Amino acid sequence: MKKFIEKHYKKIIIVILGFVTIVSVLNAKNDSLIYDEDAHIPASYSYLTQHDFRLNPEHPPIIKNLSAIPLLFMDLNFDTNQPFWNENANDAQWNAGKYFLFNADNNPNRIIFWSRLPIIFISLLLGLFIFKWTRELAGLGAGLFALLLYALDPNILGHNHFVTTDLGIAAFMTFSFYYFLRFMKEPTWKNVFVSGFFLALMQLAKFSSVIAFPVFGLVIIIYPLIKNKSHHEKGNFKFKFQVLGKYLGKGIVMFAFSLILVWGVYYFNTYAMPENRLPETINYYFNADDTNIKTIYSRQILFYMNESPVLRPLANYFFGIARVFQRVAGGNVTYFMGEIDTKGFLSYFPIVFLIKEPLAILFFIFLALGISISHILKNVFSFSGNFFKNLFSRFAYYLRTNIVGFSLIVFIILYSITSITGRLNIGFRHLFPILPFIYILTTKTIFNFLKRSEKHSAIIWKFALGFMLLSLALETIGAYPYYMSYFNQVVGGSKNGYQYVTDSNADWGQDLKRLKIFIDRYNWCPKNSLDSFCKIYNPNFPPIEKIRVDYFGMADTKYYLRNHYTPWWKSKRPIEPGWYAISTLFLQEGIYNKNTPDNESYRWLKNIQPFTQVGTSILIYHITPEQALNASITKELN
Repeated sequence: MKKFIEKHYKKIIIVILGFVTIVSVLNAKNDSLIYDEDAHIPASYSYLTQHDFRLNPEHPPIIKNLSAIPLLFMDLNFDTNQPFWNENANDAQWNAGKYFLFNADNNPNRIIFWSRLPIIFISLLLGLFIFKWTRELAGLGAGLFALLLYALDPNILGHNHFVTTDLGIAAFMTFSFYYFLRFMKEPTWKNVFVSGFFLALMQLAKFSSVIAFPVFGLVIIIYPLIKNKSHHEKGNFKFKFQVLGKYLGKGIVMFAFSLILVWGVYYFNTYAMPENRLPETINYYFNADDTNIKTIYSRQILFYMNESPVLRPLANYFFGIARVFQRVAGGNVTYFMGEIDTKGFLSYFPIVFLIKEPLAILFFIFLALGISISHILKNVFSFSGNFFKNLFSRFAYYLRTNIVGFSLIVFIILYSITSITGRLNIGFRHLFPILPFIYILTTKTIFNFLKRSEKHSAIIWKFALGFMLLSLALETIGAYPYYMSYFNQVVGGSKNGYQYVTDSNADWGQDLKRLKIFIDRYNWCPKNSLDSFCKIYNPNFPPIEKIRVDYFGMADTKYYLRNHYTPWWKSKRPIEPGWYAISTLFLQEGIYNKNTPDNESYRWLKNIQPFTQVGTSILIYHITPEQALNASITKELN
């Protein structure tokens, strides 16, 4: 097997990434416009054609720049004389999407599909990089294993074809950590500038990248002090501080170089934007009457930078950082396990991780944790003599020989704590930056364990790992095409996950096209009753000539459903008999929001069984006259 892998590993990689490509392209074609793409896609096109950053300034430009490149080869209408161009920053980004995609005589499906392809390409690069890095750390087999964990994770496949920053930051964060740690091991000037280049890409991908800087700062201080064993043992502090000084100096140059690149990219994206546009955006998000000290100083610094033509590009960059911290502190309306809140849930991300990751991947992660904890305890209890001296000596040795593992572990812990304690609970996707590091460290730990194991034990473990890897592959293939809304069997799978958590975990507007297909096929069933789909057809119900739609998403319902739909919302009354299509996010918020009175909620649907489920995010109901009457009477009594 080992010789086979060594001989054919390139073909194996092609097969794995070929699977990712095919699945991702199909989903890019079949998934409807998801909520955030309505803001990202027009913003991306405006950056390259207008060099104006007024749309969607709360995210850096590099991912959107890449997504817009295919659009430059299309003859698209983007009229800046439309009202959206001069609206406030929040309304402008959403209204721009509605106009550009559905009201400007452009082909929305073509725009959406082609703008998604660069994200797929980035995801393929990330897969190759995970293979490369893991191979360097633990060997060829480990590299392929880590690549499989990445390629077969339904959550990656669910988001690697959307025009958002989530997959991009995972990729550029991984690239940046790799080259930064290469610099730490070989602090040459070449590595300074290569690392600075990828550090800039990381900053230009998503503002949450700032969480990496404390880790980089910690490593650049600790590693030089323990790098040289002989000087460490002799206590030659002068030499160690000289090494530290060289590292710090080159680290400053690296950061300065990255900031110059950030400035250049922002300049390219903003040089045609009027000087007064950023102050208008600042005033919209950071109210002048706000007495919060952070708001006051943010306003002063941003206004000062915007007044200088040289600093203006960086003013846009630092505005984005300030806006992210503001949003995380402010929270978001979140449905989580029967509750609605805006302050966030401490258990949100741990539980979402446990129900969104496949059981096989969880098995690998917990196995690696168990191995690591066992190894640590074994070393601790083997100490003799001065406990603290031995502890420091072994920790120094660990850092000297495992600086990569230490850096990734520290980042995973820091990022996890920040996510858990933050208020922005809107999706598992916000944990994407730590996933590549989890794949790498999990694989490295398991493969090092196998190398230390006796031959007989190693064979048993390899069989168990192979079995779990096969189950992961079958699980992922079976979950197609509903990867974005994937949930594991603990909560009943993808169709049932919305009962625990919604938003980008389960319902992001991805199924509107599938609703159109469902309506057409259902109405086609009376003449084709032998079709397997038509098993759900009920001859006692009328055809779907009109369906009441409450859709969570930014795709144009009228564009896809034409005359088959009528708009609906949770507070609309009276309750009417007939067909309903309700997004699971609106349903859960409409049932569990305690601040909503019964006569303005969806609580009347709580005990009514859905007729069927379109995709995973839209529930279809047929309400009989009796059910409508009973629901209305119940609400009146309440």
